[in-house]
Amino acid sequence: MLMPSIFGENLFDDWMDFPFEREFFGRRNPLYGKNAKNIMKTDVKETDNSYELDIDLPGFKKENITAELKDGYLTITANKGLDKDEKDKEGKYIRQERYSGSCSRSFYVGEAVTQDEIHAKFEDGILKLSIPKKDAKAVEQKKYISIEG
Repeated sequence: MLMPSIFGENLFDDWMDFPFEREFFGRRNPLYGKNAKNIMKTDVKETDNSYELDIDLPGFKKENITAELKDGYLTITANKGLDKDEKDKEGKYIRQERYSGSCSRSFYVGEAVTQDEIHAKFEDGILKLSIPKKDAKAVEQKKYISIEG
């Protein structure tokens, strides 16, 4: 027998949330509900010559993930849909927790980095990116010409 819960979907969903979290970090993506903060968790490691990013994308397929570099920002987008065959099966859902849609995340990598220099690999639900360290383009300083008098 299914019993309704007085605690909502999951007793522990908001257990560790802080009151200021919503105001500080903004509204969560309703597509993923209360678990939106668990999407695209990223580890960033600095080496001598590069930054290494490991982005968790469990349940996504390689062909549904894109990485775009524009104006110094690297944007990772992942799309996910439910199989049509699953929807056509007989019966009705009592509870459906899996979602379809997209999520994205952007990182500023600098305008000196080109797309050919970024290496990406998707393996076991983890997108691994290697981004070279580059010095920011130096802003041209004004050069004055001395005027003799």
